[in-house]
Amino acid sequence: MKYRTVFDIIGPVMIGPSSSHTAGAARIGKVARTLFGEVPDKADLYFYGSFAKTYKGHGTDVAVIGGLLDYNTNDERIRDAYRYAKEAAMDVSIHEEGAIDHHPNTAKIKLYKGNREFELVGVSIGGGKIEIIELNGFELRLSGNHPAILVVHQDRYGVIAAVSNLLAKYQMNIGHMEVSRKEKGEQALMVIEVDQNVDEFLVQSLSELPHILHVSKIHD
Repeated sequence: MKYRTVFDIIGPVMIGPSSSHTAGAARIGKVARTLFGEVPDKADLYFYGSFAKTYKGHGTDVAVIGGLLDYNTNDERIRDAYRYAKEAAMDVSIHEEGAIDHHPNTAKIKLYKGNREFELVGVSIGGGKIEIIELNGFELRLSGNHPAILVVHQDRYGVIAAVSNLLAKYQMNIGHMEVSRKEKGEQALMVIEVDQNVDEFLVQSLSELPHILHVSKIHD
């Protein structure tokens, strides 16, 4: 395995004893918060495998909650995340689950606000790095290490080309791209990791394309 910098070896700046169980968990929570767009009324956190066995000692629970409150991995408030969640009127429930096929460090996050529901499954793969492997029932592979655009759209001819052409127009370089769909002709999810941060005007432009249902972005 090759390391690009010393930080890939020693891990991220963080609160907590474990880059996998604490920093990675916080990043999973923060990605969920970014995609949800606001503090939820309720959060159900499901910990699997190693996360379920060690989350209390390694602070995985407070890390995910801190991420949901939009805290970075080195934010001191993570230590008191339950208190801050209560102040933010976010009700949190922890669920201990068994082993799972994906990865021993797996968390599923379900968020609720009003009539809105959101579900994300993430894994912490080491050194504070993560992968998001499921979003609202769509399978995907999102590292969270790069700016990304997520496009929910109708599975129609020409949609992917239209999105790609618009990104080319604004000189956005695509590092990774994949499409997941539940059924042919139904809703699909396009995940595009890019080399530059994504401006709101590009999100709006993508939203105005035919057959596009929702566009969101993640910054690194």
